[in-house]
Amino acid sequence: MSSNERLTPRDGTSLAPGQMDASGLCIGCGACMAQSGAAAAMRLDHFGQFKPTASRHPRGFDELCPFSPDAWNEDDIARERFASARYSDPHIGRFEAAYVGYVRERTFRTDGSSGGMASWMATSLLEEDLVDGVAHVVPRCEDSKPLFHYRISRTAEDIRAGAKSRYYPVELSAVINEMRRCPGRYAVVGIPCFIKALHLLCRQDPLLRERLAFTLGLFCGHMKSTRFVESIAWQLGERIDAVADVDFRLKDTGRPANWYTAHLVMKDGSTRSKDWWHLADGDWGAGFFQNAACNFCDDVVAETADISFGDAWVEPYASDGRGTNVVVVRSPLLRSLVDRARNEGRLELQEVDSAFVVRTQAAGFRQRREGLAFRLSRPRRGVTPRKRVAPQKAGLGARRMAIYWLRTLVSAQSHRVFRLARILHWPQIYIRWASTMLALYQGVTYSRGWIGRLASRICPETTGSGRTSSDDGPGA
Repeated sequence: MSSNERLTPRDGTSLAPGQMDASGLCIGCGACMAQSGAAAAMRLDHFGQFKPTASRHPRGFDELCPFSPDAWNEDDIARERFASARYSDPHIGRFEAAYVGYVRERTFRTDGSSGGMASWMATSLLEEDLVDGVAHVVPRCEDSKPLFHYRISRTAEDIRAGAKSRYYPVELSAVINEMRRCPGRYAVVGIPCFIKALHLLCRQDPLLRERLAFTLGLFCGHMKSTRFVESIAWQLGERIDAVADVDFRLKDTGRPANWYTAHLVMKDGSTRSKDWWHLADGDWGAGFFQNAACNFCDDVVAETADISFGDAWVEPYASDGRGTNVVVVRSPLLRSLVDRARNEGRLELQEVDSAFVVRTQAAGFRQRREGLAFRLSRPRRGVTPRKRVAPQKAGLGARRMAIYWLRTLVSAQSHRVFRLARILHWPQIYIRWASTMLALYQGVTYSRGWIGRLASRICPETTGSGRTSSDDGPGA
């Protein structure tokens, strides 16, 4: 869809942050509040998601918000940023090269959730004197909430302290303001919509455009609210106030990489752990605590980033508990840096094609292409998203439509049921509801239990295209 095609809001006025929030299209990135100049204007709402609270209207918001129907889409941004790219693919965008593998030097692979490539690249940019600071997500040092936030690190040691995946909401306004205040060259690590928001902001802000040297993208399935950690604590018999730190993916080299274990460190120094598949809300594909805006995202691999990283969710890599990355490079300079490290034996990477990258994220692409087309075809209130995927439900089997409908239901209702349980101080209200919805979702999706047998009799197809579903992956 061309960026020149504009959509006017229903009231005929320009878009405002409140309209996007009311329409379920605010991801909470904070770019609008950074542009408005409002101090400390991002707040966690009653569902544990960041939302703008300032009353002022940021200038150019229509073309700044990453989910605005008036903003440039990922194709528009990539066409401008990577005009001479060697390759172009409808799923992963423009790129110079793609790889699968891991970091061999130091302890990057051991310290990271996957193959260590994201932390290695951020550290290399500092060590090669290509940037003066890297904005990334780290645990908060002080005893305060939220548990994680964006910070600008200026040493390799500080960057490596931020290794690991963080399935937790964060926002960019503070680090954007710091980049404006402090001269220098910066890199930012972020999920696809955050990286897109930064590039949209750079189109309006020459100073930020000059200082943002590189963007490092992370493949993304969806953003969770803060309640996901709180739910894990509940299911481990603890209160969130007693939690000091969380590792969402405790690495165990003796088990497959996709066997996630949640690991809590308590304030008294003790620890608690539980495998995701034993959690009532541990099936990623079901969408528990998902931000509503994620239902209308069509970018899995951070197509506007200079380089992006994900997990290689195909065999034999998925079974390797040490972790393996898939990497998409779009900047020629970063490709040279990667290839030099490969030749020196510091990286163990094999070049792959776009089809391989797509296979590693198959569930995510189904959700963001086929599933998105179905969601766009359904009537909704508020601002209408304008995506690169056309609305369509024709050709989808009844069971596949039921899967997409269930995900939307679970993602919306999990926030509300958890809030009720929180108000009543009765965790079992949420846990029992989540267990019931999990059984329903897995019965319909994977034909498990009596629900699965009933679903198979009513709708025998497994997916709209006849494939066996594998939507429990983190990219689902």
